[in-house]
Amino acid sequence: MEENASHHVATKTFVFVWIALLCLTGLTIKAAQMQMGEWSMVANIAIASVKASLVLWFFMHLKYEKRLFKLLLFVPIMTISIIIVLTFFDIWYR
Repeated sequence: MEENASHHVATKTFVFVWIALLCLTGLTIKAAQMQMGEWSMVANIAIASVKASLVLWFFMHLKYEKRLFKLLLFVPIMTISIIIVLTFFDIWYR
């Protein structure tokens, strides 16, 4: 039997997450304007990862899913992250 679980999330939570996403977008723009050399790409990917995590966690309600589903989503995200990092290492050390 399947449960029809309904979660009520306060509007205030969505507003705070939205404000955080706006601030992180501003931080992305500011980081792109700064001269950080090789680290600018790392900074922008880190900021984008935080923004994606907020969207997954709150707007897509991953916060309320079962542990197994979170793990099954975490594994491919980590796999692609490792592939991206290894690609950057390959480019940087050529």
